[in-house]
Amino acid sequence: MILSRYEKMIARRYLLPGKGEGFIFMVASISLIAVMLGVAALIVVMSVMNGFRAELFDKIVGLNGHAVVQGYGGRLDNWQDIAAQARKTPGVTSVTPLIEQPLLAIYQGRAEAALIRGMTEHDIRDNPSLKAKVVAGSLDAIRAGSGKVAIGSRLAENLGATLGQTITVINPSGRSTPFGTMPRQIPYEIGAIFEIGIYDYDKAFIIMPMQDAQTLLLLGDKVGMVEVQTSDPDRIGEFMAPLAKAVEGRAIVIDWRQMNSSLFEALQVDRVVSFVILSLIILVAVFNILSSLIMLVRAKTRDIAILRTMGATRSSLLRIFVTVGVAIGSLGMLAGLGLGFIILYFRQGILDGVQMLTGQQIWDPSIRFLTTLPSKPDPLEIGSICLMAVGFSFLATLYPAYKAANTDPVQVLRYE
Repeated sequence: MILSRYEKMIARRYLLPGKGEGFIFMVASISLIAVMLGVAALIVVMSVMNGFRAELFDKIVGLNGHAVVQGYGGRLDNWQDIAAQARKTPGVTSVTPLIEQPLLAIYQGRAEAALIRGMTEHDIRDNPSLKAKVVAGSLDAIRAGSGKVAIGSRLAENLGATLGQTITVINPSGRSTPFGTMPRQIPYEIGAIFEIGIYDYDKAFIIMPMQDAQTLLLLGDKVGMVEVQTSDPDRIGEFMAPLAKAVEGRAIVIDWRQMNSSLFEALQVDRVVSFVILSLIILVAVFNILSSLIMLVRAKTRDIAILRTMGATRSSLLRIFVTVGVAIGSLGMLAGLGLGFIILYFRQGILDGVQMLTGQQIWDPSIRFLTTLPSKPDPLEIGSICLMAVGFSFLATLYPAYKAANTDPVQVLRYE
């Protein structure tokens, strides 16, 4: 919208407080602040939601793969053939045998539920979700026959064990004796402690070489499942369809969407609901802009009539008042954009400060899954929020601008 010189001058004059117009200016300022808070809240919440989903996806899929071929009863016979078939499947980038079994870990009288995870030595050392998250020790020490394992930081904390100490893993499915089945109790030295950042993993995982897990669980050469990575996780159903048909009757194929469907669906619903509710803040701000412009038009009725008699056209007045309203909305949007990025940058410090002041643990890892507050701003989403704020502001200007443009100077000035 191109304004002439005098239109810019009048619009600028109406944006600044004049004599006796303090109340109108206050309402307009409140509108600007409301737009700022609405835009900032939307940017912060949507970025945190995006970060939460991205962090969960990266860490869950980083450890569990995009899909698993799981044997019936937790045991997969002839897994080498299945792994070979999986490698030949279009879209599959890597295939890894895997063992997972819930057992019990004990250290100095403390017992904790643990999830034993047997992996190949290569996968233990090179898995990006593990090697970048080691907080003590080294994954290079976790080798077959070494008697060393890697455990999650929360599990180590709950057991009271540290690097180099020995924990005992109990497998209730032990050897049969005349007195019944005797559970297997095997000691393992803690060779590494990791913190993935997902509470449920950090409090349960004990990672050991595949051969040691097979010995502990009496599996022989069997594994529990075959993990599959693909080139595009969003096309996992398309990639896994041929493999699922090939292993039908021997195993089932479960992809990341099925393994975590309830979690990601809940996140998506929460994301949409949060967006709608927080958008109401901007909508309330827009009504404030509407009311302030209506008051401005009423206060400036005489000035508008004089402008009309001096030759100002209806379209000119329309542009002036639209510009005033859009300027308020745009300034609020820009301020909200800056405030939102500031909050995102200092989000963890702000969260820690609020927790310290209130004495309440707002971000409980046992409930939120992640140990820190994530963030992932989406430029397209932020752009949509900004456009929405400016668009609503523009719509709010139409009625008061129309009323100003249709002011009859004869009726207003007949008694002057």
